[in-house]
Amino acid sequence: MQVSINKLKGSKLYSEELDIDLKKNDDKELFKWFLASILFGTRISETIAKNTYKAFENYDLLEPKKILDAGWGLLVNPVMREGGYVRYDWKTSTQILKNCEMLVTEYNGSLKNLHKEAKDNKDLEKKLMDFYGIGPVTANIFLRELRPLWRKSDPEPLPIVKKVAEKYEVDIKEYNRKSLDFVRIEAGLIRLRNVIKKDSIL
Repeated sequence: MQVSINKLKGSKLYSEELDIDLKKNDDKELFKWFLASILFGTRISETIAKNTYKAFENYDLLEPKKILDAGWGLLVNPVMREGGYVRYDWKTSTQILKNCEMLVTEYNGSLKNLHKEAKDNKDLEKKLMDFYGIGPVTANIFLRELRPLWRKSDPEPLPIVKKVAEKYEVDIKEYNRKSLDFVRIEAGLIRLRNVIKKDSIL
């Protein structure tokens, strides 16, 4: 089974779907993507993750200090509820608050500082996973779209990406992982995962 490589290269990044401009590489846009990555990394659908991010946007809660000032109660209801959460709303609210606090305390609210302090790509991933509730998948979500922008951002593609690539006869090794083409191909393959989940082979 094949898929058009040109179509994959034209895939929207998840950050672009949320109108987050990572090309600016500034702390404002980076934090937006950090928040969105936490939501994408939880056990909810992509649709709820996107809707919840938009709820944060609607309440002007796209900066760590603003989220800390808002507090747990406001995050649980109305923000999480308006995003479509019916489970994990309290847990995710706690996670976001703890991560905002750590970001402010340890890195002066700057994800660029986090990148600067990391020794290499593995240390960068470790520093991200030092945040509360952030595991390999959430770290991967955050870092993969930053590959072209951050020198130390080069996460290994997730196993599901490799499986989907193999299924659709896409040789991802042909592409420079630090290139925008690769990141777009990866985003396109991730979206195809829901199609092949129905396939007994995977």
